[in-house]
Amino acid sequence: MKQLKFLGAVACVVALCATFAACGSDGGQASSTGKEPQKSQESSTPVEKPADLDGKWTQTNANSESMRMDAEIAGGTITVNWVQPDSTSLYWTGSYEAPTAPGDWSWTSKGDTEKMASALLASQDDAKEFHYTASSDELSFDATAMGTTVTVRMKRQ
Repeated sequence: MKQLKFLGAVACVVALCATFAACGSDGGQASSTGKEPQKSQESSTPVEKPADLDGKWTQTNANSESMRMDAEIAGGTITVNWVQPDSTSLYWTGSYEAPTAPGDWSWTSKGDTEKMASALLASQDDAKEFHYTASSDELSFDATAMGTTVTVRMKRQ
């Protein structure tokens, strides 16, 4: 009697496995219309990727033609410099967090205070908020110098 119950249970398991295998397979045959199987809409729609912000950026809203800010994002670091015709001075260097989703992005950069401590025109902040606007491909942040704060706007070079 125990053997019959055991064989019955095994038969049920085999039948269930065969049913699941049959439901998950198209038998390797094309559809009856002779056309290739249709692709889902997900695979035909381009997948948006997070923006790649690595590279060089330059200020677009400088008040002077002789002085502007440039930035470079590379290797997990953002560096921002004051740029004049004959000199470059450090303003900010700190961490960079790459976008993890498409669209606008913001991150708080932790400043490398050791490097900035010896730079006369560098920010004295420990952290700085950076913003990326996807629709205009623009990087922005607030910069304070001599008691005046301005929003610096940058485009890729």
